Amino acid sequence: MSGTTAPPEVEWRRMHPVTPALKGWKIVVAVLVVVGYQAADDVRRLLELVEGYRWLVVLGGLAAVAVVGFAYSALAWRMTRFAVTDDAVHLNTGILFRQQRQARLDRLQAVDVVQPLLARLVGLAELKLEVAGGSGSGVSLAFLRESDALALRAELLALAAGLQRPGTVPAPAGPTGVGVDGPSDRVVDGADVAAGAEGAVVATGPRTVVAFEAAPEHQVYEVPMSRLVVATLRSGATVALVLAVLVAVAAGVLSRTFATVFFLLPMFFGLVSYVWSRINQGASFRAATSPDGIRLRHGLTEARAQTVPPGRVQAIRISQGLWWRKPDWWRVEMNVAGYSPSGEQQRDTVLHPVSTRDEVRTALWLVLHDLGVDDPIGVVDAALTGTDESHGFAVAPRRARWVDPLGWRRHGVLVTRRALVIRRGRWWRQVDVVPHERTQSLGLQQGPLQRRLGLASFVVHSTPGPVSPDIAHLDAGVAVALLDEQAERARTARASEGPEQWMRKVAAPVVVPGQVGVAEPEAGAARVEPGAGA
Repeated sequence: MSGTTAPPEVEWRRMHPVTPALKGWKIVVAVLVVVGYQAADDVRRLLELVEGYRWLVVLGGLAAVAVVGFAYSALAWRMTRFAVTDDAVHLNTGILFRQQRQARLDRLQAVDVVQPLLARLVGLAELKLEVAGGSGSGVSLAFLRESDALALRAELLALAAGLQRPGTVPAPAGPTGVGVDGPSDRVVDGADVAAGAEGAVVATGPRTVVAFEAAPEHQVYEVPMSRLVVATLRSGATVALVLAVLVAVAAGVLSRTFATVFFLLPMFFGLVSYVWSRINQGASFRAATSPDGIRLRHGLTEARAQTVPPGRVQAIRISQGLWWRKPDWWRVEMNVAGYSPSGEQQRDTVLHPVSTRDEVRTALWLVLHDLGVDDPIGVVDAALTGTDESHGFAVAPRRARWVDPLGWRRHGVLVTRRALVIRRGRWWRQVDVVPHERTQSLGLQQGPLQRRLGLASFVVHSTPGPVSPDIAHLDAGVAVALLDEQAERARTARASEGPEQWMRKVAAPVVVPGQVGVAEPEAGAARVEPGAGA
């Protein structure tokens, strides 16, 4: 992210003219929430506000707030503009204090098309660009017409992949097309420029450029709504609430007063909020593959369409709670550079909200087409539920039971040709997978009791996110050797990694065993189809 402005010859565009109406109401709602929160402490004062003609004053105040809010949003919309070049997206914002931002396309980590409920009703969408560079490095273009947002997403992903813009043609002078007269840096409303994702044209001054077509996609899995609801209700939060209710009822019976039940209300509302957010975010969850990368769609009241380009996933976590054991369900999450580990973007790190074991392998295949082992299905099963050295796992020694009497049998690590696989957790199982080229740094940790027992913990540092790979209580000698070897593997993998603009890679020929003039693939490197293994 940079403060450098775009070259003056590029075309600046504005957001859709309806944007101030969609943003202005948020100011009104914020004022109502603050007033309601303050007045809720004194119900009598709240009732006094609506007695007699005082309600007219209240309505007048709300109307004044609405006018100010919508006027501010309209002025902010007028002062906001963006431009797209071959190298970056430029965004200028601010009324009193101008802010100039630049999102480099070679640092693009993900592109999301977000449709809140009101925006979806009027056919608009927000385009979010996540760029490597820490918190606050993303760029948000809100709001654009849905077709324009999809067309712009296809254009940005194609440019980020290293593709060149399609050929140019003269701009039509009549009503067809969207030719622009005058200087090429003229600002044009976003509703009038990019139209449609296929065969669309974009105004670029004295000539017209044929827009990039949206890349085709192939859906690989979809989460049934019934499974999502049942899995959410079988979560640990629901079990905790049931136990709290039983304890409160028992305490009420023993004390002959049920005042303790009222203490459960905050917990109950918290559970309802948790269940609703999980269902709302995971509804209609679908994953697909495309040349642009991994495409994820989900959301009930707020529809989200994520596109994570190839190689942008830094690490994967597969987890299973105690209450998901019987149906054998798993949650798959990922670290993506640019996504915040908390807050609103926490929902964007989910690769599969509740998956079967076969879908776990498919989700892993989306990130790593080749796990680098001869038996990927067996390795994944050993990682999910194994407790021994099968399939090459290095496990914690028996003396580790003195520091972890319950979970030491599950501690294990496996190094494949492509990734580092870490498993842990006796009751709440976790499996972390880190591609060698995505290793940020490595470390060893050793407490006083570990030193006395000859143990050490191995830590892999990844980008911020839900995945924090580490393996505790390995033999100290094994941990030191693993540190040295993994550091060399990471350096070698990064050196042989392809360019950031992935479409510039030379396409590898399809290898057919026995074909004359083509070398046979090494063992374990055979192509794996979705669902057939990792």
